Amino acid sequence: MISPLKSARCSKGKTMPEVNVQIGGREFMVHCEEGEEPHLQAAAKLLDTEAATLQSQIGRVPESRMLLMAGLMLADRFKEIDFTVRSADERIRSLESQLRAAEARAASLAASAPKAFPQENTELLEAYKGAVAKLEELADQLEAK
Repeated sequence: MISPLKSARCSKGKTMPEVNVQIGGREFMVHCEEGEEPHLQAAAKLLDTEAATLQSQIGRVPESRMLLMAGLMLADRFKEIDFTVRSADERIRSLESQLRAAEARAASLAASAPKAFPQENTELLEAYKGAVAKLEELADQLEAK
């Protein structure tokens, strides 16, 4: 948790570590929970990258505007990534549903194979069993993805 307080204390009464970060060519001292320093540095680097992009496009701007715009640019990137992840999740659910239906159909066909093919036609029965096995193998491959 990032804290703007000068002498921040965590919930257990300990002083929180101070981390010096640079964003848009400006230095900021912030506090965070013990052990969160690398995460804070990484987050600050993302914000600094957006601030640098902003400064290269429109030049130096007041600190508050730079931070606002850089934050909005990051929020926009987050929104796009979130949409992509949600779309991928929906596609995965759809494919899983199709896979379950294919597996059920393959099992049904496999169960009816002995009735559909008389014993004297073992060549055809073996070819059918091979096709069912291939379908199950493909279903397993899809499931692994």
